[in-house]
Amino acid sequence: MSAPLVKVLHRLQELFHNVVAALETMILFPSLFKGFGHKRRKPFLGAHWRRRTLDDFAGEVETLFTTPLTTSKMIDMSEQIRAQFRHCLQDSPCNMLPSYTTALPSGNEKGTYLALDVGGSTFRVALIELSGREEEMRILRVASSYIDNTVKLLEGTQFFDWMAGHIETMLKDVGADYGRGEVALPMGLSWSFPIDQTSTSSGLVIHMGKGFHCSNGTVGQELGQLLIDSCRKRSLNVEMAAIVNDGSAALLSRAYVDEKTRMSLILGTGTNMAVHFPVHEIGKSKFGVRPEGWFDYSKHVIVNTELSMFGGSGVLPMTRWDDVLNRTHLRPDYQPLEYMITGRYLGEIVRLIAMEAVETAGLFGGELPHSMREAYSFDTSIVAFLEDDSSVSLAGSAALLQKEHTFPSYPSVEDLRFLRRVCQVVSRRAAAYLATGIHSMWCLSNEAEFPATSSKTTSLKESPEVTVVESNEANTNVSIACDGTVINKYPGFRDNCQAYLDALAEQSHPGSKSAISLDPAPESAILGAAVAVAVAVAEKAEQ
Repeated sequence: MSAPLVKVLHRLQELFHNVVAALETMILFPSLFKGFGHKRRKPFLGAHWRRRTLDDFAGEVETLFTTPLTTSKMIDMSEQIRAQFRHCLQDSPCNMLPSYTTALPSGNEKGTYLALDVGGSTFRVALIELSGREEEMRILRVASSYIDNTVKLLEGTQFFDWMAGHIETMLKDVGADYGRGEVALPMGLSWSFPIDQTSTSSGLVIHMGKGFHCSNGTVGQELGQLLIDSCRKRSLNVEMAAIVNDGSAALLSRAYVDEKTRMSLILGTGTNMAVHFPVHEIGKSKFGVRPEGWFDYSKHVIVNTELSMFGGSGVLPMTRWDDVLNRTHLRPDYQPLEYMITGRYLGEIVRLIAMEAVETAGLFGGELPHSMREAYSFDTSIVAFLEDDSSVSLAGSAALLQKEHTFPSYPSVEDLRFLRRVCQVVSRRAAAYLATGIHSMWCLSNEAEFPATSSKTTSLKESPEVTVVESNEANTNVSIACDGTVINKYPGFRDNCQAYLDALAEQSHPGSKSAISLDPAPESAILGAAVAVAVAVAEKAEQ
């Protein structure tokens, strides 16, 4: 099927789902769409007007979102998610995917390395200096380039030529001959798109998405070689030493400074986890074709879990608003955890609740701004601002709402307090569900790494249906490298998640209250790419 035809079919599919979403919203909240185009100053909800107070409705929302969040219920969810992990470790082609990165940094790697980071909106080139675990990693020089729509529309090798131009410019700033010597300059690439990885330093291009046309004409070609060829057009002598995704990059960057790091978490627009996991616990079919002798020396491997895909089949309780979001999504049931915890969806959940509150409890005087009738029009940044606004008047929140969505008059303080309360319970549940997934991964890792310890189980007197494991503090303590706007920047989110983790760890492994630590990994994409190069160079020197 030709690329243009695929695009047309994709757009038709997206249009169809948008129409379905709009129709479902109109069925759920019909009076919100009455009198379209007519100016109204009075509520228009008729018999539905003020069936309940905003406070009553907020209480219902709070109950629905927090009832599943008792420690014992979350332990049960964690166990069910772990069963899904175990199954997918054996034969799933979609998640629990082993990479080619087997070694974590020792912390002794030193040197200056070229690192590249290709994200959805930014391309960065940097020189990173590693001076050992006792010293901070230093970004000696970095050049950042915005990837606008013009760049996204570059097809095939044109995009790699664009990258090479920015690499050349940055290297010239270092020195006229830098990157042009007889010995090839090793590069590390953090690539925020799917690839079919074939080795630590190579992978085949597959469809990129996110509006990029780069994969047109390059699908199936080797990613590293495409970039090297573009660099050679500019007489740059470089080689691709390592290619990592965002999860692996975060894990590597944090592991360089903290030897307890065995997992990483990305939580921003989307979510994912990576874990350094025993090879023998993973189904052989998952590895595809590996070099001869690979299994002889590879005892652990970084696994791309695709955490967002877990928690479905009723494991994580959903509210009626989650159900609407899921049913009107382009890919229903595809990423159940992601739909309830990430920056892409938290604002949408709040918007759906707000729509019902307008309809049944008189929020905003019973009149919803036209702009809020569009799906995903209530950004999670607004949710974060509302939750963080502790002022009595909530004037800042009112001003922000009026700026983003035109109201006939400023929302009342009662409206704003309702919204803030909703934002708090939506984000609290997100932190709890994320903690449940992390706890499940931690337990799975403990089982794989320390089967003798994990086999010693006892039952909690107060909750006999829950099985717990005796703790071995030296074995179970782990640092999780965290990156992404929600986990590191959303007010109070990481602290809430950490509190839930502490409670889960203590109940499932008595004595392990602080065993799991959520630690920020800033600049992890660019730093992780450099660490990946350092590890690859060290391994090559040993061979």
